[in-house]
Amino acid sequence: MNYVKWFSLVYIVVLLLSFGYSYAKASQSKGNAVEQNWSTARRDSSSLAPNPEQLANTAIVQVYAASTYGWRGLFAVHTWIIFKKAGENQFTRYDVIGWGSGGVVRRNYAIPDGYWFGAKPTVLVDHRGAAAQAMIPQIQAAVARYPYPQTYHAWPGPNSNTFIAHIGREVPALELDMPSNAIGKDYRPLSSPVGLPPSGKGVQVSLLGVLGFNVGAQEGIEVNVLGLNLGVDFKSPGLRLPFIGHVGFEG
Repeated sequence: MNYVKWFSLVYIVVLLLSFGYSYAKASQSKGNAVEQNWSTARRDSSSLAPNPEQLANTAIVQVYAASTYGWRGLFAVHTWIIFKKAGENQFTRYDVIGWGSGGVVRRNYAIPDGYWFGAKPTVLVDHRGAAAQAMIPQIQAAVARYPYPQTYHAWPGPNSNTFIAHIGREVPALELDMPSNAIGKDYRPLSSPVGLPPSGKGVQVSLLGVLGFNVGAQEGIEVNVLGLNLGVDFKSPGLRLPFIGHVGFEG
């Protein structure tokens, strides 16, 4: 039996089904960013972040993901991180943004939990208290060490998801589980094709984020072909699908 042919066939079928599901879901959502002009799309709070003034004495770290703007929202998500130390009454947000002048790493580009050009975000990570306080200096150091501060490519990377994946590798305590449709999370330079997955625990083999695989504490097993990931999630049992992300039980 030719396993490569069987895998290729299954992969193509999953791609077609996943894209069809993603397109149908986007078409049914009147608020989806695909149907909006970028200048009028929602950017207000999604009410997902806790009130930092009410929790001024509590350290908080959160990571968010939201569908990217326009037609690319059918394929991928944009991710960012926010945090505040104990004693602070406002969040600091970091994204990588592909437009504008200067470097691509932006501090407080938008409000902490805002809609991303019409798309409501979801929370990927939520740490509070002493654990969050301990990891914030590590996150700040990881931001400073991001290896692509002047470079942005929507595909295959480096992009916003490459940035957040870098932080996850540098700060394993985040226990970051990036969605399978976070295109760019698997980007690695040709000079370093083997290393840690975005969770910071496991192994990743990747050629520029175009071809490779992940075996990780949070990722389960993923295969990446052309930046589109297919895999099995064990921690939160389910499938990791291109275009859609995780389908199954939430951990």
